[in-house]
Parts: sequence; structure tokens; C-alpha cells
Amino acid sequence: MTRGPAIALLELDGAPAGTVAADAMVKAAPIAAIRCGTVQPGKYVILIDGGVAEVEESLRAGRRTAGAALIDELLLPDVHPQVCDAIDAARRSPSGDALAIVETQTLAAVLAACDAAVKGAAVEIVEIRLGDGLGGRGLAHLTGAVTDAQAAVEIAQQSLADRGAEGRAAVIPLLHDEVGANVSQSTRFFGAP
Repeated sequence: MTRGPAIALLELDGAPAGTVAADAMVKAAPIAAIRCGTVQPGKYVILIDGGVAEVEESLRAGRRTAGAALIDELLLPDVHPQVCDAIDAARRSPSGDALAIVETQTLAAVLAACDAAVKGAAVEIVEIRLGDGLGGRGLAHLTGAVTDAQAAVEIAQQSLADRGAEGRAAVIPLLHDEVGANVSQSTRFFGAP
């Protein structure tokens, strides 16, 4: 389970470099947890959590070891609990009037955007999807009142711009019940009702 208070993520371009980096990270500092493995299309992702100092030290070791294989990285020293829940595959049903959708080229970018959005706007994360079934992209759905969903998208887009990351976002102001039911169950085509 991802608990924080800090999390870090390294996104690498293959399993050999990723596995070596993961090993270096757990040897560098006593982190609380590590989750690592492959996602499409051939990326290797390492997610760690624990105390801020330990996570920072572990991230430095992973970054050093990864070298040119590093695609993107993220450090959230005070991650929002909703982000941790969503990483652990907790789903919420869209409960607000609006649905915000954020899609990014990297997993680190979607986590940073979601963390900023839930800290800056009165929205809830419906889900965060990391890589698989998305060609290695990150995808998030957030829900709230229309103005809050719009604010969340603006905050997420600013987070992406600050990182120099690519992404797309949209807001559906009055989500239709059938689309809401679909999103509640799964946003994967083959997982839809």
C-alpha cells in the first residue's frame, strides 16, 4: 500500500536499467515500500514511499544509476492521500456535476498533475491509470462541481507546463448518467459494462 508521506517515481526505458536502479534505490535508504515493474510500451517504473529524507536519498541513487535510461521522475514530499489511494487502485464513482480528464505522456506527469489538482481545487480523484492499456501514458479522472473541475484542469495544466510535460485535458460540465456509470466501472474498453 502506498502511504507516504513522500513518494517518488522513476520511469525508465527498459527493464535492465530499471531493475538495476530499483536495487540501488532500496540499498540507498530504508524506504517504506517499493513497487516496480514493466508497463507498456516497454517502460520500467519504480514507485517508492516513506519518509521524506529516505525517499529523497533513494531517488538520488536511482537517478544516478538510471543515467540515460531515465524518461521522467517525480518526487512528492507531501503527497495527497487521494493520490496514494488512486495508485493503489481505489476507485470512486463520479459524484460531482462535472468530470475532469487529464492524460499525460508520462506517469510521473499525471501523478504530479493530480496531486496539484486535489490540493488546489475541491475535487476527488475517480481513478488514476498508470501506463498499461494506454501506450505508457498516464490518465486521470477527477470529479467535482463544474467550477472546481475547471479549476482542477487549469491547475493540472499548469503543473504540466511547469514540468515541461505534454498532456491533454478536458472537462465535461454535466456528465450524463450513462457515461458516469461507465467511468465508475472501468475506463478500459474491455472492462466497460
